[in-house]
Amino acid sequence: MKNKDRYEKIQEIKRDLLKQKEQILVDAGVLISNLPADSNLSEIGDIASQEIDRSFLLRLRDRERKLLKKIEKALEKMEGGTYGICEVCGAEIPIERLKARPVTDLCIECKTEQEEAEKLKES
Repeated sequence: MKNKDRYEKIQEIKRDLLKQKEQILVDAGVLISNLPADSNLSEIGDIASQEIDRSFLLRLRDRERKLLKKIEKALEKMEGGTYGICEVCGAEIPIERLKARPVTDLCIECKTEQEEAEKLKES
């Protein structure tokens, strides 16, 4: 792929990431405002149910926060001209992988090696 084509594809990915970032921030505002409020629940089942709902929403929020950090990192790399370069081996990450996983910072080979190493640690 020519450099100009790659640049245009990366700009497309950047626009998508900016939209995703905006949506996460909008959703997060809605999520926080919809957290179950502490109320005078007398039934133990109602209290437990409310806690489960609250815990689920906060976990979801944490996942979104982590994704937001990855999006920010990808956008910074785009600005710095290092987006699409594997952080481990320095190889250019194929545009197809970047489209599928725009926040990735590893080529497929290095990601596979990382996952295999993690599996060995868990064993």
